[in-house]
Amino acid sequence: MDLKRNKIYFASDFHLGNVSTEHSRLREKKIVEWLNHVAKDAEEIYLLGDIFDFWFEYKNVVPKGFVRFLGTLANIADSGVRIHFFCGNHDLWIRDYFQDELGIIVHHQKETLSLYGKTFMIGHGDGLDSKDKKYKFINTIFKNKICIKAFASLHPRLAIPLAQSWSKSSRASHSEDDKNDLGEQEPIYKYCIKTLEKENIDFFVFGHRHLVCDKALTNSSRYINLGHWDKSGHYAVWDGENLALKKFD
Repeated sequence: MDLKRNKIYFASDFHLGNVSTEHSRLREKKIVEWLNHVAKDAEEIYLLGDIFDFWFEYKNVVPKGFVRFLGTLANIADSGVRIHFFCGNHDLWIRDYFQDELGIIVHHQKETLSLYGKTFMIGHGDGLDSKDKKYKFINTIFKNKICIKAFASLHPRLAIPLAQSWSKSSRASHSEDDKNDLGEQEPIYKYCIKTLEKENIDFFVFGHRHLVCDKALTNSSRYINLGHWDKSGHYAVWDGENLALKKFD
């Protein structure tokens, strides 16, 4: 193991593109600064979904913008750092652009991984609430191949503004809920507890909820939520001994 690159970093919910171009670019520059900072000693970087407020890949077209961010990812990947991208509910329509052009690894669902001898369950965190039937119905539609092809048949000039409008309304519909920490009634917290009945997981690391937290589940298991980057700038780092939740200023 390269002692100069022996840390694993996690971040989530950048929501690039969700506000004015000027504000989004300021956030993008801060994210690029963070990426360059952690790349100095990173072995791996995990981006846990909703990195973009909307992303849809046509066969030969990708959304405009984010060139500083995407270029930085490519440079870091080229330097030997493994970068993982987990699709979120806002950027689930990933095809092959990230793999082919940026050299990063794409995950379409949560994963259970062994990192330096500890077991991590990692993902965006959406869809874990078994009682949220509305979300599961909408998610089924969005992942349906026929629906994807139908959307892809629309001209980007129409399709992208339509998707951005949906994204904005979706975010507004649960913005108030994101302010309330439900403690042990949090759906993701409850999912973690239920999972521990069947599996031994040392660390659960998710995003999606937009509330930063670090909660003990048992004496040997913790649940970390990375929150919303624009609101907090939090990330997590694992060095093989300690998993720490930190803030990038």
